[in-house]
Amino acid sequence: EPTSAGVMRYALKKENFEIAIAETGEEALVRFEEFQPDLILLDVMLPGIDGYETCRRLHQTHGPEAATVIFLTGKSRPEDVVAGLDAGGVDYLSKPFSPREALARIRTHLSIREQAEKQQALIDQLSRANEAKNRFLGMAAHDLRNPLASVRNLAEFLSDQTLGPLTPDQASLVQTIRETSHGMLGLVNELLDFSAIEAGVLHLNPAPTPLADLVDHAVRLASMEAAKKGTSIRIVAGDDQSTIMADPSKVTQVIDNLLSNAVKYSPPGSEITVEIQSSATGYTLAVSDEGPGIPPAEFDRLFQDYSRLSTKPTGGEKSTGLGLAICRKIIEAHHGEISAENLPGRGCQFRFTLPASS
Repeated sequence: EPTSAGVMRYALKKENFEIAIAETGEEALVRFEEFQPDLILLDVMLPGIDGYETCRRLHQTHGPEAATVIFLTGKSRPEDVVAGLDAGGVDYLSKPFSPREALARIRTHLSIREQAEKQQALIDQLSRANEAKNRFLGMAAHDLRNPLASVRNLAEFLSDQTLGPLTPDQASLVQTIRETSHGMLGLVNELLDFSAIEAGVLHLNPAPTPLADLVDHAVRLASMEAAKKGTSIRIVAGDDQSTIMADPSKVTQVIDNLLSNAVKYSPPGSEITVEIQSSATGYTLAVSDEGPGIPPAEFDRLFQDYSRLSTKPTGGEKSTGLGLAICRKIIEAHHGEISAENLPGRGCQFRFTLPASS
């Protein structure tokens, strides 16, 4: 309506807004391309396509980049308001309108839009910084892995005394080098895994896999480290036919991590229990220890990136704070769940559930 448009145009000009006017919905869509407005005041009753359809087409074409739309119309029944909001409008002004109220609403919605654009710009900036960080971690870890592997392998070669016998002091130093390089290599591998997962390159190669076989193999390896603390690992008899459709190497990585953590935080002479439980929907692996447990206030940080709890390993082992975060991402990629809880009295239990193979 020329009168309404004139009143609104006058009020907006006084506030130094830059404006453009279109008399039809079709013209508005064309003018939008040229004018690129931040906000649109849109009547419902228009020649040709109505305001609702104009708004829908605007959002279909431009998506999140479309301008904020406020409907300004004499159609003020509740169903008309709902139709306007469903079409993509954010507000509804009924005729006759107050220019002061209209200006107040316009300022409010423009402020909201400005804040949203600033937030999106910040998100984009943080996303780029995160990608750069992951690339740096990946490159640094990759460059460190080979030298560390060489140091570890040379230490193992020396410890075999192939080049001749070692004195007790020399053997002790070589063992220290071997253990330290092995621990550092584990940290570097975690950084590589994490940077790959964050970059979206976690590739799974699922196959029917006996879960019990993965557990047996992982427990044999972890038992060697546990023996140094006088800690034992006991497998509670599970279903030998437990078959999951999963990537065996990735699931093994999760089991190794849970066992490694249990050994790290278990006091000398304690026992770690590994149990496989079956249900109609899948299989659960539970690793229980007799350590100090998880501080209740820190549960929400357990599976977060770079998260370290106040509880310290009993042998002074190092950690990147990425192991459980990697476990969570691997299990979720398999459409499973992972969780932890403190046990009555002492210790905690980590458990993950994976679907059974179909």
